[in-house]
Amino acid sequence: MIKGFCVLCYNKPMKRELMEILACPVCKGDLELTVGEENEEEIVAGSLYCPKCQVHYPIKETIPNLLPPDQQGQSGV
Repeated sequence: MIKGFCVLCYNKPMKRELMEILACPVCKGDLELTVGEENEEEIVAGSLYCPKCQVHYPIKETIPNLLPPDQQGQSGV
């Protein structure tokens, strides 16, 4: 699998193991994980940060929002 978009990861709970395959949707660079809340199995809240693009991707209710910044917050997301 190419690092970046992961069909199997889409809309799945955020787990630390996913950091090995997740990448910035814009530049395909590495992401940095910040954990706000975590339980035994997954990250409940936090963010993924791309230092190259200087963009934060939120993790809410265990789901990372990896939509490009211009598409985040649109209705239906």
